[in-house]
Amino acid sequence: MKLLFLGDVMGRAGRDGVAARLPALREAWALDFVVVNGENATSGAGITPAHARALLDAGADCLTLGDHAFDQKDMLTFIEQEPRVLRPLNFAKGAPGKGARLFQARGGRKVLVAQVLGQVFMKRPFDDPFSAIEPVLKSHPLGGLAQAAIIDMHCEATSEKMAMGHFCDGRASLVVGTHTHVPTADAQVLPGGTGYLSDAGMCGDYDSVIGMEKAEPMRRFITGMAKGRFTPAMGAVTLSGVYVETDDRTGRAMRIAMVRDGGRLEQSGP
Repeated sequence: MKLLFLGDVMGRAGRDGVAARLPALREAWALDFVVVNGENATSGAGITPAHARALLDAGADCLTLGDHAFDQKDMLTFIEQEPRVLRPLNFAKGAPGKGARLFQARGGRKVLVAQVLGQVFMKRPFDDPFSAIEPVLKSHPLGGLAQAAIIDMHCEATSEKMAMGHFCDGRASLVVGTHTHVPTADAQVLPGGTGYLSDAGMCGDYDSVIGMEKAEPMRRFITGMAKGRFTPAMGAVTLSGVYVETDDRTGRAMRIAMVRDGGRLEQSGP
């Protein structure tokens, strides 16, 4: 299978970039399944139902969220109605929606998608992500119930993301980090056959501070004082993420490539 994962969609610029370019990428790369992290799609803080629908209509087969999953309160009910939107498995025991689901890809093949939140340097304590993902992996063995499995590890620390990659090695097709909005350069296939990337980066304007207009975050760093709100940057957008080709029989990654499409960053893809 040919799989694409796109990192955190940042504000209107990110939404517009995905809407404008994802359909062409699906066709050009003959993609079988696309996952997009949408947790910053609405003004950098969560996602509204309307914006979630727009990303799905643009060609995403599944949206993952993150620690801002329910910043937009309408998501509390929408996520129960839209099975293609996932919140983290370990967000909270009473949270609506699901943190893992089996999806149908092109040709009837099945893809497991799951998301977990890390604990290191996060603002609020979440349940252990390793304990949360273990039963999901056990119940969806690669090459059996699922022809591929994609795990979104949403957290700050690269060490915790790397640990999750090795924990899932041989049991997932791809483990990819999200949350920091900064793409890393360590795309690889781990020894057990799992594709891995520490962070997919963001779909947004990189002439910014992690997707926000530069003035306010710079003021806060320099003076320690806030003067206004953070506002998503609206310049040229780079779609950042990772492409993986898998073996349908084993579910293991055969090839992985970093994706940088458009905008300011050096371009790359399969």
